[in-house]
Order: sequence, then C-alpha cells, then structure tokens
Amino acid sequence: MPDNLFDLTGKVALIAGGTRGIGFGMAQALARSGADVVVWGTDAARAAEAAKALQAFGVRALGQGVDVADEQAVDTAMLAAADTMGRIDMVVANAAAPRGTAPFAEFPTDLYRRTLAVGLDGAFYTLRAACRHMVQRAKAGDPGGSVVGVSSLVALTGGAGNEAYGACKAAMLAMTRSIASEYARYGIRGNAIIPGWIDTERTAALRANPSVEEKVTPRIPMRRWGRPDDFGGIAVYLASDLSAYHTGDMFIIDGGYAVF
Repeated sequence: MPDNLFDLTGKVALIAGGTRGIGFGMAQALARSGADVVVWGTDAARAAEAAKALQAFGVRALGQGVDVADEQAVDTAMLAAADTMGRIDMVVANAAAPRGTAPFAEFPTDLYRRTLAVGLDGAFYTLRAACRHMVQRAKAGDPGGSVVGVSSLVALTGGAGNEAYGACKAAMLAMTRSIASEYARYGIRGNAIIPGWIDTERTAALRANPSVEEKVTPRIPMRRWGRPDDFGGIAVYLASDLSAYHTGDMFIIDGGYAVF
C-alpha cells in the first residue's frame, strides 16, 4: 500500500454532471490526488474545457458531451470512456435537470417529466452502465469499484415546490443502497452524498434573494454556504481503497444544517 493512502494514481473516475459546481469540485480533488478523470456534461465544448483544466494537474482527462436522459448515449459514452481510459474505477451520478419549482397542485407535467428524466432515469442509466463495466472487470479477475449518487437534503426533509426533485433525490438513496447490496460480491460499493445549501451556478438566484439568505445562513452552524471544493474530500475517500469496506451509506455535507 502506498505511503499516501489517498494516492489515486492508476484509478479512473467518471463524473456525470462534472463540468461545473459540485461535480467539478469533486473532479478537481480527484485529479489533484492522481486519478485520471472523465467529465460528462450536456455541453460538449464545456466538457472539453473542463477536461483541459483538469489536465493541468498532470493527469489524463476526457470531456464528453452526454445527455444522461438518453439511455443509448449513456451506454455509448461509458463504453467509449472505458476504452479510452482503459478502465473506470469510480462513477458519480451528479447530473440534474435545470432547477424549477412550482406549487405542487400546479406543477407542469413537462417539467416533472424532464426533472425525472435527468435526475432519476439519468442516474439509473449512468450507474447501471457503471456496474456493467465493473462486473465485467471483476469477472476478468479485477474486482472493485465505487458508484456514488448525489442526492439532496430535500430527500430527507422535503421541500415546498420540490416534489419532483425530491422524488429523484430520495430514489437516489434507495438506488445506491440496493447497488451496495447486490454488487458487494464483486467488490463494488454503492454510497450517496447529500449536499446542503451549496453556492453554485444552480443556486445563484437563491443566493441573490435576501429573504432566502436571511433564513438559510443563520441556520448553518458553519455560518456559510458550502462550496464545490467542500466535496473534494469525500470524493477522494470514496475513490480510494480506504473505503473498500464502506458501502450502503449516505454522507451529509451541509455544514451542520441538518442537525442544527
């Protein structure tokens, strides 16, 4: 075992929804720790830019334009990534549809379907393709792997106007736990990450709302919103062999909001 127990040299991580925000924060930490990284985003040009930025850490990086709501696109991209990089050791399902809220009784059906198509179907396709690749490796004598679903506090607490989004994020917890149970025999771990209030492009409008800011920040014991780089540590841990026996769990990264 290397002296640096978090040295990820030789490992390859794939982050769906990895070109910005929490996903890119994870990707940067993984690259700093020596992992080669694949990032997916719906904008192929932005994915290529993110990969170029990750290459500055001295690792291989690949950016792919992928709509995770497209089953065939996910399967094709996963195969291409594994072929290009040689293997995939960690996959993070972090893609989410553009934020949209509305009173439940008036929630638009098209928004509901798009939210589930990306947040639930997309996670299913992504993690299924990941498990397929990792099982094939295990059967060839190379077991192990880490699949991670990014959930949300709304999965635990609920949220007005967020019934569709909350349903996706609650399902993520069940999905990763089921993967943990089914695929442990191949050395594959399934875990979930639950972010709290995080300062990203997706939450810019919330941060700009004085009413939200007045209610949120005082309730966070750390007295600040989270940042994408706050997710680097958990990403590196779950990619490393130090988490080889840690599966079926959920990690709340929220500055203490949930326990205040």
